[in-house]
Amino acid sequence: MARTNRELADFLRRARSLGDPARAGLPADGRVRRVPGLRREEVALLAGVSTDYYARLEQGRRIVPSPPVVAAIGRALELDDAGRAHLEALIERSAGSGRQRARGVQRVRPGLHRLLDALDGEPALILGRRTDVLASNRMARALFTDFDRIPAAERNYARWMFLDDDVRALFADWEQHARTTVEALRLDVGADPDDRAAIALVAELRERSPEFGRWWDEHRVHQRTHGSKRLRHPVVGELTVQYETFVPPGDPDTTLFLYTAEAGSASHDALNLLASWNLTGDTGTRAPQRGR
Repeated sequence: MARTNRELADFLRRARSLGDPARAGLPADGRVRRVPGLRREEVALLAGVSTDYYARLEQGRRIVPSPPVVAAIGRALELDDAGRAHLEALIERSAGSGRQRARGVQRVRPGLHRLLDALDGEPALILGRRTDVLASNRMARALFTDFDRIPAAERNYARWMFLDDDVRALFADWEQHARTTVEALRLDVGADPDDRAAIALVAELRERSPEFGRWWDEHRVHQRTHGSKRLRHPVVGELTVQYETFVPPGDPDTTLFLYTAEAGSASHDALNLLASWNLTGDTGTRAPQRGR
C-alpha cells in the first residue's frame, strides 16, 4: 500500500473511532460495541454508499470517490473544516492528482518583512511549510524566543515547541498548544506527504518526544486561524495574548501570526512593558517593576 493510501486509511479509521452513534441519529440495534465509534456499515449508511465501497476506501484501495461522495463521508464522520480539507487532500494524493507543492527554500518577500517591522508594537511571526519559522519581529522574539539565534535549518515552530527546554515553563497550557502544533503539522504534511524535510522532522520528533509520537498517531488535524495563549514570561510575568492568522494572497504556504492583548488589560500592560524592556537592550532575567 502506497504511503498516501496508508495515511488515508489511518485517518478514516481514527475519525470513525471518534464517531458517536447516538449523535449521528443511528438507532440502537442491541449489539454490544467492542470498540468505540461507528462501524464501517454505519459510516457507509450515513454517507449513502455501499459498505463494501467504504470498506475498500478505508483499506487504502486505489479508488477515487467523487466530490459529492467525499463530502458525504466527511459529514458522516462529522469532520470539521480542517478534517474535510485533510480528507480531500489525502484522496487527491492517493489518486495521483494532488497539487504538486514547491519544495524549494521558502523566502519571505520584502514587503512582508516591512510589514513585520511596521507591526513593531505587537508580536508577529511568519510560518511556512511544516511550521518553519520564516521571519519574526523583535516583539515576537522577546515574547517567545530569539528565533534568529536558532540555526536556519532548525528554525521550526514544532521543533521549538517540543525540544526547547524552556517552552514548557513559558506556556501555561503547554499540552494544549503542543497538541495543536502536532495537529497543524499533520494537516500540512497531509497536503504534501512526500516532502522529505517534513518526513525527517516528524521522524526526529517521534524519536525525541514521546508526547509528539503519541499525539501524531492519533491522526487529528487542526487549522490554526485564531486563538489565545497563556504565558508565564520570565521578564513580565503572566499574560494572555490572542492571535489571528493571515495567509498572503498568492502564497498559501505562508501564514502570518499576529499576537495582541486587550487594550487596558494587565496583559496589554505586560506587552507594553516587554516592548520597553526590549528597546533598552536589557537582557537580564529580573523583571522590571510595573507602574501603578
